[in-house]
Amino acid sequence: MNVLFLISDDLTSTALSCYGNEVCQTPNIDTLAAAGTRFTRAYCQATYCGPSRASFLSGYYPHATGVLGYTSPRPQIGDRQTWPQCFKDQGYYTARVSKIYHMGVPGGIETGGDGRDHDGGNGADDAISWTERFNSPGPEWKATGDGETLENNPDGARPVVGGNTFVVVEAEGDDNVHSDGKTAVKAADLIRKKREQPFWLGVGFVRPHVPFVAPAKYFEPFKPYRKIRLPERIEGDWDDIPKLGINYKTSQNMKMDLRHQRKAVGGYYASVAYMDAQVGKVLAALRESGQEENTIVVFTSDHGYHLGEHDFWAKVSLRDESSQVPLIIKVPGKAPGVCHSLVEMLDLYPTLAKLCEVEVPDHVQGKDLSKLLDDPTLAVRDAAFCVAPMRKGFLLRTDRWAFIQYKEDASGGIELFDMQSDPQQFTNLASSPEHAAVVAEMKQRLTQKLIDVRTNDLVNRKRQPAK
Repeated sequence: MNVLFLISDDLTSTALSCYGNEVCQTPNIDTLAAAGTRFTRAYCQATYCGPSRASFLSGYYPHATGVLGYTSPRPQIGDRQTWPQCFKDQGYYTARVSKIYHMGVPGGIETGGDGRDHDGGNGADDAISWTERFNSPGPEWKATGDGETLENNPDGARPVVGGNTFVVVEAEGDDNVHSDGKTAVKAADLIRKKREQPFWLGVGFVRPHVPFVAPAKYFEPFKPYRKIRLPERIEGDWDDIPKLGINYKTSQNMKMDLRHQRKAVGGYYASVAYMDAQVGKVLAALRESGQEENTIVVFTSDHGYHLGEHDFWAKVSLRDESSQVPLIIKVPGKAPGVCHSLVEMLDLYPTLAKLCEVEVPDHVQGKDLSKLLDDPTLAVRDAAFCVAPMRKGFLLRTDRWAFIQYKEDASGGIELFDMQSDPQQFTNLASSPEHAAVVAEMKQRLTQKLIDVRTNDLVNRKRQPAK
């Protein structure tokens, strides 16, 4: 079977209508979810782009390779096969359109820009993984239209600016002016071409990553912005968490008042709606190609995103909004379903290889989820593991507990949340005497998990250069 891998950038599952959002409508992703298996508790392995993508593409946890930033995993893994390379070496045509491995957004995407050492727009890409690869430049924050900088602009004096900044641009022109529109066109063209071999096609959408730029029509459903409801906040929410538990972007340090916050959510939702429309174009091309019944479709994101919960914004945090990802897998011939098992993005590599009867390399650290696609009531994990290297943070997420530890010796502090009684993670129980045994158990489990992660063939064999 073919593989069509669709990945959005910085997308929280809570922004999708198939995951319960009643304001932001995503009909194309919803249609895919209705025909496939929708996972409700899927976790990334790192809460920002670089290490997350390096992990699920290489098959290793971030602390196995040491890729904790924005670099390619290739120097660390040597000649070991990445996920798309494994398919390529076994006869597949493999291609990527836009961002699959890390590349800078907006710097590595914008027309005429190249971000921060992003290799002519290829970013931290791995050329060996692909038969062909294509980039999709766009105007990004420089797009013509009605723009406003929301971050650190309390008096409105700042112009529209670039960089990793909260900027909203209600752009002039149609979908294909922008990166994701171009990505959809190229992906559709590749799908429609008749091929003599199966394909593994990675389609990377850069929205809703900042800047929140999309054609103006996608903003209309969210206006006036003043009607947008912000998440529940409680007084003293940060009082019981360690300093490292306060996210790097907050309402306070971004100097965003309620108007700015509501517009930020509206801009994010408009970007999601625009991305969803591009997903629809790719799926339509798949149907028209006659390959739909021979193609496994995966939709996911590299990590989640805060939209004001706890006055946190963006990624990096290890709370559920940032560490969880949407995950939908549609396999021809399998009944649709909803699966509540804890799963990890690392599991995609072995799962898709198993489904396509492709041999899985021994080094892959993920688990095969294929049985969940036949019976979504089953479970394959009793915990999910995620890291935030920027905060020296580690998450162990079980059915009941979200355990977060900062620094390997826990000297940066601990958070413990009871996800049954406190799903919004407002009350840190780590210092509660009645939960001391739970904290001790979770600390021990985390220590063992790191030992297991670091016990791999990269330790025991000399890393050979890629061929």
